[in-house]
Amino acid sequence: MSVADIPAALELWRCTEGLGLGESDTPEALATFLKRNPGLSCVAPAPEGGLWGAVLCGDDGRRGYLHHLAVTRAQRRRGLARALLAFCFAGLAARRIPKCNIFLFSDNAEGERFWLREGWNDRRDLKVLQKPV
Repeated sequence: MSVADIPAALELWRCTEGLGLGESDTPEALATFLKRNPGLSCVAPAPEGGLWGAVLCGDDGRRGYLHHLAVTRAQRRRGLARALLAFCFAGLAARRIPKCNIFLFSDNAEGERFWLREGWNDRRDLKVLQKPV
């Protein structure tokens, strides 16, 4: 993913059910994220323009983090999400990052089914807390 892909990625993410954008999802903030995590995020361009899929990936030196994995409804169940994940995991492995985390809305049943099918563990022993800076 490059800075040039950000507008199309935002368009995809805005129309993907179960995915939420926040104040950290401005074009400027996303460009900063890409700069801090070069070569980890990726897109799947659609032949007619726009994107079939996109995912943000980064790390903090200890753990990887995925944000906003999305594939257009028409392209789902064709292995595209798995290909995007494989790209991200190859990059994380090259950086010797042993584990990756995701954040999932608790009411996103379709997303949860996908992640569990892909071998992700539901960490019921952890809870995410957040506070504005």
